[in-house]
Amino acid sequence: MTKFLLSVHVIAAILAIGPVAVAASMFPPAARRALSTRPGADDSHGDDGPDATGTLHLLHRICRVYAVVGVVVPVFGFATASEMGVLGSAWLIVSIVLTALAALVLAALVLPAQSALIEGRAEAGRAARLGMVTGLFNLLWAAVTVLMIVRPGSTTGA
Repeated sequence: MTKFLLSVHVIAAILAIGPVAVAASMFPPAARRALSTRPGADDSHGDDGPDATGTLHLLHRICRVYAVVGVVVPVFGFATASEMGVLGSAWLIVSIVLTALAALVLAALVLPAQSALIEGRAEAGRAARLGMVTGLFNLLWAAVTVLMIVRPGSTTGA
């Protein structure tokens, strides 16, 4: 049962977190392109207006939908950890905290900033800050991934 739960957990992480990480990373440069083509902006970057706006909507939707789908990752993670008997392990607790922090960054910073840029409630500087926050989101997930693989102090041998 452990191998099944672990397999579902890893597949869910790849299929749910991966698209959010990629789409969120693509959003800031697309936002800068879209903002540069709005009326009154310097139009020297080409005519990306409607396509750039459509791209922003698509990337934001990917982030929103897969963020919800991503809830299955910790659910199967907890089930796997319980089955393995490692719920109290330090590496797992740190991973849980980092996962919660990544979810908070996504829900409180990334998604609202994307919405503000799409709706025109934010200036170009917000796109740069969004890039930084998105980098933090991705760094948190990279740290969780490393902890899941290395599992410092683990005696399970798996």
